[in-house]
Amino acid sequence: MTSANKPKAPEGNLATFALERFTHGGVTHEVYRKGKGPAVLVLTEMPGISPQVLGFADRVVALGCTAVLPNLFGTPGRDPTDGKLYGVSSMAKACISKEFTVLATGRSSPVVDWLRALAASEHQRSGGPGVGVVGMCFTGGFALAMAGDARVLAPVLSQPSLPLPISESRRKNIDTDPATLEVVAQRCAREGLRVLGLRFKGDPFVPDERFQFLRERLGEGFVAVELEQSDGHPEGPLAKHHSVLTGALIDAPGEPTRAALDRVLQLFRDKLLSA
Repeated sequence: MTSANKPKAPEGNLATFALERFTHGGVTHEVYRKGKGPAVLVLTEMPGISPQVLGFADRVVALGCTAVLPNLFGTPGRDPTDGKLYGVSSMAKACISKEFTVLATGRSSPVVDWLRALAASEHQRSGGPGVGVVGMCFTGGFALAMAGDARVLAPVLSQPSLPLPISESRRKNIDTDPATLEVVAQRCAREGLRVLGLRFKGDPFVPDERFQFLRERLGEGFVAVELEQSDGHPEGPLAKHHSVLTGALIDAPGEPTRAALDRVLQLFRDKLLSA
């Protein structure tokens, strides 16, 4: 199969999702919802809720879950390659927002409190044993911080990129405060919670040290799926492969990226739908 024939991640249609708004602590964000069954929060990567992120959400819906996509930055439904400055402007706005902690170590982003409230609301609304969360890139670590809440049964960290790894201390860290990280570690030890982490080796935004840090803190509770750069789609959008579930996905059986995607979906099946 030539590179041109390798299937890319599917794209979804924003118009098929219902638009609502959720307010907590005086903060309101748009939320896109689709499906029935236990809730899975899909936290988008930069620069916003792209067609491929929507395509991933459609797969969550096909499992028998409700896909819940909070709009935290960017323009929902916009192709990330649409305009050279779109990604830069979206990132710049997020970096100066008080909702996000981009560089500091040992801190969770303030938006995590809002996300926990959304998860609690969606659990009550959708039912099931709990909720799943998948964070991607900029939001990757949010899924870990949210796992301090017992309702979160299936946390997925796809290429978690914060804090930006511009120093040694930031490379060997993640954007979750120590107290919450200890709660997650205790859940792993006592409840058998498993935190799934995905990344490409050689990704400058997700260094080796970050996953080693998570292994040290969570032990067997951290399940790492680490792909080679050669596993990514040859027509991926970046010089170094980064987005495991979207831009670098080769959507064909037998491909390592597809196997990683299938592990994420199986986690949701096991934890949210097995009953």
